[in-house]
Amino acid sequence: MRSLLKAVRAHQLYLPNNPIYKSSIDNVRAAFSPVWQETDELALTFTETDVLWYGHSVLHESTKSGDSLPWLFYKDGVREVTLVKGIEQEELLPLLGIIQRGRKASPDDDDLLAMLWEQDFVNLRYRYVDLGLEPASPVEDGGPPPRPMSPEEVRQANAGGGADDETEESRPGVVNLADFDSTLYFLDEKEIDYLQSEIGREYAADLRQVVAATLFDIFEAQADGEVRAEVSDLIETLMLYMLAGGHLRTVAYLLRESQVAATRGKEVTPEQRDRVGQVPARLSQPEPLGQLLQALDESTELPPQEELTELFEQLRADALGPIFSWLGRLQNQRLRPMLEQAAARLTAANTTELVKLIQSEDRAVVMEAVRRCGALKIQAGVAAIGRVMGSADAELRLACVQALGEIGSAGALQALEPWVANGDRDTRVAAVRLLATRGYRPVQGRIEAAVKGKEIREADLTERVAFFEAYGMLSGDSAVPFLDGILNGKGFLGRREDAEVRACAAMALGRVGTDAAQQALRRASSEKDVVVRNAVNKALRGGSA
Repeated sequence: MRSLLKAVRAHQLYLPNNPIYKSSIDNVRAAFSPVWQETDELALTFTETDVLWYGHSVLHESTKSGDSLPWLFYKDGVREVTLVKGIEQEELLPLLGIIQRGRKASPDDDDLLAMLWEQDFVNLRYRYVDLGLEPASPVEDGGPPPRPMSPEEVRQANAGGGADDETEESRPGVVNLADFDSTLYFLDEKEIDYLQSEIGREYAADLRQVVAATLFDIFEAQADGEVRAEVSDLIETLMLYMLAGGHLRTVAYLLRESQVAATRGKEVTPEQRDRVGQVPARLSQPEPLGQLLQALDESTELPPQEELTELFEQLRADALGPIFSWLGRLQNQRLRPMLEQAAARLTAANTTELVKLIQSEDRAVVMEAVRRCGALKIQAGVAAIGRVMGSADAELRLACVQALGEIGSAGALQALEPWVANGDRDTRVAAVRLLATRGYRPVQGRIEAAVKGKEIREADLTERVAFFEAYGMLSGDSAVPFLDGILNGKGFLGRREDAEVRACAAMALGRVGTDAAQQALRRASSEKDVVVRNAVNKALRGGSA
C-alpha cells in the first residue's frame, strides 16, 4: 500500500518519461508479486481514515483531505475494492489516472464511483453504498429535559440563599456567579499586546519548516537504521510535496539542512550519510530541475525573489547543464536575473564541470559554457574550446574565438592561429583582430602572406581592413615600404591599386603610427579619390592621437 501511495504521488507530479515516475510504477508492480503467491484476489475495505484488510489497517491517513486515499474512496461511497491478479500489469495506470482525477475533481465533475463504472475494469471489482440511503447514526437518548426553574429559585441561587450549595450546584440549569469571580491580578495593556503579538506570530509561523526541522532532529538523534531510512523517505516525499505546492523556501531549507544533518548526526553510517546528503544533488539532476524551471518559466506569478534565490543557492554542479540550457530559451524575464546569479555562482565554484559542458550535445549548453569559460579566463577550457571549433556552426565558432581571446594565454592564442586562414569570414576577421590586439607575433607570417596574396583582393572590405590593420600592428616599420607602395606607388603604365585596397593600406599605416608611416600618409593627403583621401585623413588623425 505504501508503494501504491508513492505511485499515486509520482503519477500526479511527474511525466511518464521521468525516471522517478518509472521507478515508482516498477516498485508497485514488484510489490504485488509476493501477494499473488498467496492469493489471486486482494479485498480492501475503506473507512474514513484507513484501508483495511480483513479488519487490519494496512494504510492509515490521519486527515480527511483530498490527498487522503482512504477518504477519497470513502466519501464517494466506495466501501470495498477487490484487486484481481494481473491488475498491476494491465490496469494499474488507468487506476492511477482515476485516483488523480478524483483528487482534482470539482463538484460539477464525475465522482470516483462514476469514473470506476466508466472505466469498466476487468481485474477490479468494487462494492459501494448509496450515500443518499446510507442510514445515519442513531441519536442517543439523553433522558427527559431538566425541569425549568421558577423565578424565585433563580433569585435564591444567585443570592446564595435557599437550598444548600451542594444541592444548587448539582441541579441542572443553575448558574452560580461564584464561578465567574474575577482573578486576583489583571493583565495590563502591554501584557495584552504582548500576548496578541505572540499569538499572531504563532499563527503566521511556517509550520512546514517546523515539520522539516523535526524530521532532521529525529534523524540526528535516533541511531536506529530503520528510523533513519523512514525519515529519509519522509524527507524526499516532503520535498516533492513542497515543490508541487510551490513552497520553495521550505525546499531550500530541506536542501540546506540535509547537509548539516548528514554530518551532525550520531553514528551516521556512510550509506545513511550518502542518502540524506544527496538530496540537493537529486534536485540538481536534469529531469527534476528541468521540470521545476519549466514550471517557473510558464508561471504567471513567481514565488518571492528571496525564496527563489535561497533555492538556487542550494543547487549543485549537476545543475549547470539544465540552467545553461534554459538560459537560452527562457521566456520569463523576471526569472532570468536569479538564474544568471545561480549560474555565475556555480561556474565560479565548479570550473571542472564547466569545462565538461563544452563537450555537451546540447548546443545551447555548449554556447553558454564557452562564453562563461572566456569570461572567467579558465585556461583549462582552451583545449575543449579548440576541439569544439572544428565542428561548430558559424555562431558558435565565433563565440569560441571571442572566448579564446578573453582567456588570452599563449595556448589560447595559439589555438586561434589556424583560423586566420580557415573557417568563415566572421571567424577569420575576429581571429585576426584578436591576435593583432594581443600582439601575437607568431601569426605575423600568416597575415603578411594573406595581405600580399591575391585572395585578399577578392575579400569584402571588412576582411581586407582587418588583415591590413593587423599587418601594420604586428609588422611595424618593416611594413611601411610595402604599404607605401600600395598607397602611393604606380604600376605598369601608371596604373594604381584598387581604391579600396589603397584605403586599406592607409589604415594599416595609421596602425603603424611611426614617422615613416606618417610621411607616407602625408604624401597621399592630396589624393583625388574620395575613398582613399578619407582613409588617409582618418589614419593621420589616429596617428597623431
